[in-house]
Amino acid sequence: MRRHVYWFGLGSACKNTTLGDHIRVKLFSWNLLAQCLVRRELFPTSGNALKGAQRQPMLHAEILVHDADILCLQEVDTLDKLLPVLEAAQYNHHYVAGPGKKHGCLVAFKKTYTKLEERVIYYDDQHVRSEGDENTRRGSSFRTRNIGSIVALKNMSNDDGVIVGTTHLFWHPKYTYERTRQAGILVREIVKFRSEFQLDSWPCLLAGDFNFSPDDPGYSLLVGDLLSAEQCDRLESSRVVHISIDPTVPPTLTGPPAEDEDSAVDPDRVITNARRAAPADGLLSDSELASLFPAANVVRSAYDEGLRQHKTMSSIGPTFGDRMSLPHTAKGYHEPEYTSYTHYWKTVLDYIFILTDRPVGVEGLLSPPPVKELVPGLPQKGICGSDHISLCAEITFGSPKSREIDDATDK
Repeated sequence: MRRHVYWFGLGSACKNTTLGDHIRVKLFSWNLLAQCLVRRELFPTSGNALKGAQRQPMLHAEILVHDADILCLQEVDTLDKLLPVLEAAQYNHHYVAGPGKKHGCLVAFKKTYTKLEERVIYYDDQHVRSEGDENTRRGSSFRTRNIGSIVALKNMSNDDGVIVGTTHLFWHPKYTYERTRQAGILVREIVKFRSEFQLDSWPCLLAGDFNFSPDDPGYSLLVGDLLSAEQCDRLESSRVVHISIDPTVPPTLTGPPAEDEDSAVDPDRVITNARRAAPADGLLSDSELASLFPAANVVRSAYDEGLRQHKTMSSIGPTFGDRMSLPHTAKGYHEPEYTSYTHYWKTVLDYIFILTDRPVGVEGLLSPPPVKELVPGLPQKGICGSDHISLCAEITFGSPKSREIDDATDK
């Protein structure tokens, strides 16, 4: 797959700063499609590209070619093959997986960084309310075993650094509520992590497979938008309690529930083995969900902002908003047209988000590939070893002092 990097020039992060005052980080994010989850019936157009011997060289080459400072990888399972490649390229790593899962999330970082602190977010165990029994305090609709992983990375050459969070949120498209709950918890916990370790001046980067598109309630709440009536309807229809939470729920399907995206049997993916939620289940209302995303913690999308900037200068091809006929001013309009493209599933699921009070400049982005290179569906030999495309952004963060200088200059 031929892809290039869009370079935008210096952004606001470098205004009134010197090289010694700001942070420049290149971050790469990719869902690798765990080999343990590959099932041929879900990728009927991928041929031999589903075999590990074919996929691994493509995966490794794509990971290394961009020479990123930090890698956020999801659905990582063949560690015996991947870790020697990362070590040879001078990366250290931090890997975690959900309970009982054969694949997990990995953050790799060049040896110019050192890991100061780490934390795993077990979404199933996180409380979203203080009253009621344990299930009510969790307010969860499905025990998904998904996790978020947070690390604080200090630059070896100075006292500055970045906080990196990566995640793979619950896959099932009909469980909008559960995915929104997990996204809110991720932001809440990364802010708490930053405060607990007194790293408030360090910018936060959140990257991974969020399993929702830019018109989803989870995306809107992350970026500070209000929920639309249609989004509220989607949330309401997904306020259910799955048998994994309440074992008394009468099963509607035989066999174990599909808990991983590529273990799904039905491409239509309807809600099964669940009942409507009752007040005692503690699921959050729309306003309570929104409270998990306070205005002080609004995130920014590197791709939405960067491609919006670039599209004013030259043609970059269709974006998500072009495909979905969104208003040009809508947040999420300039996300890539697709980040996952398979025979059954074609959408945007992957993001690089920024959370900081420091001035930010998106200096470069790895270009989204044209659809003609993704047909008839990923993975494809010689094209892409995963069912997702990779994202890469180079971002600058101005010093905390430069915020005060910029504000004074603007006045």
